[in-house]
Amino acid sequence: MKPVKVGICGLGTVGGGTFNVLTTNAKNIARRAGREIIVAQIGTRRPNSDCDTRNIPMTSDIFEVAKNPDIDVVVELIGGYEVARELVMTAIEHGKHVVTANKALIAEHGEEIFALAEAKGVSVMYEAGVAGGIPIIKALREGLAANRINWLAGIINGTGNFILTEMRDKGRDFNDVLQEAQQLGYAEADPTFDVEGIDAAHKLTILASIAYGIPLQFARCYTEGISKITQDDVEYAEELGYRIKHLGVSRQTEKGIDLRVHPTLIPEARPIAKVDGVLNAVMVNGNAVGDTLYVGAGAGAGPTASAVVADIIDLARTLEADAAARVNHLAYNEIENEQVLPIEEVETSYYLRIQVQDKTGVLASVATILSERGINIEAIIQKEPKEGEELAQIILLTHRIVEKTMNGAIAAIQALDSTVGDVTRIRVEHLD
Repeated sequence: MKPVKVGICGLGTVGGGTFNVLTTNAKNIARRAGREIIVAQIGTRRPNSDCDTRNIPMTSDIFEVAKNPDIDVVVELIGGYEVARELVMTAIEHGKHVVTANKALIAEHGEEIFALAEAKGVSVMYEAGVAGGIPIIKALREGLAANRINWLAGIINGTGNFILTEMRDKGRDFNDVLQEAQQLGYAEADPTFDVEGIDAAHKLTILASIAYGIPLQFARCYTEGISKITQDDVEYAEELGYRIKHLGVSRQTEKGIDLRVHPTLIPEARPIAKVDGVLNAVMVNGNAVGDTLYVGAGAGAGPTASAVVADIIDLARTLEADAAARVNHLAYNEIENEQVLPIEEVETSYYLRIQVQDKTGVLASVATILSERGINIEAIIQKEPKEGEELAQIILLTHRIVEKTMNGAIAAIQALDSTVGDVTRIRVEHLD
């Protein structure tokens, strides 16, 4: 069979890793694909000293790669939005299959990209866009195809997981750990996408679409970051038998689909609660298979390149196949517009931390407010004022309740004369 000719656009960390995997493992890759896979052209603004590209045609014009009639597969690894979108659309218009690691591109522009790809009879592959080296897209789209997916939950941003792990293990403050994460290259100079959950929301949007066969709806994903998590919260969670993780959660309910990223208390006995550092993990529950857990490196040259090259191999295997014989981009041939629930309609349990004046009757007032709204208390801790301080703290775990009901209770608690400052609210998921 004739070789598959690949054009790589972007030769940074992931692009360089992809090139090196394709060349270093070329013989093994050819055995798996049933044909040779050749890097026929590279589009990049600057060379990568870790890559031996002496015999590869190079260009600074990435669109030249997208239009090259000899290229079968264009690999988009430049990142960003508009230029990446234009590059991918140009490649598709010229009859190229596309492989990308760009989760933001798929989450926000996937609908139009997939529509054009289907019209042109080509495929767009994006395994590397979610959880790096973990093959979660293939697991959901193919390995679990027999299942009705009930729910999924994921630690899908390594930066946030590293920060929360350091806070728990070493008693460090959020800002201190964030600075180290930036120095280590885990977080960007502007860490907003990581610590405020935007990166995870892009990934969760993709996972939910594949899991339930719904359109990509990034704008409807509720997003909350970890910058307000304190060392007290980490310690109290541990005392209650939980760990705090920055979790992407999606659940199929009778009312609609949950789609949310936020700090979450997870029972410490759950396997996903033990996934620490920069690792990613995704837990999926299907009605036939039950719980499954996928753990691995969520970023980096090697793990991400592993996923990119796996997509290239899949394309090489089916290059001459009829488009209808390939797996659908979002796993389903029929997409349903099932409602994505606003966060106010989501039902979950809660951790509440309330700073109060140290006087009699405060706990009774809080308990009354919760009881009047049908909110049951599962556990409670009272912390006396620390030395030199005047404020006590009440920590509560509640049973499951709709968020809008909890919003009303929190507003009433904050209105008490004895309450000082805002009530800290962290959602709780038992993942069972």
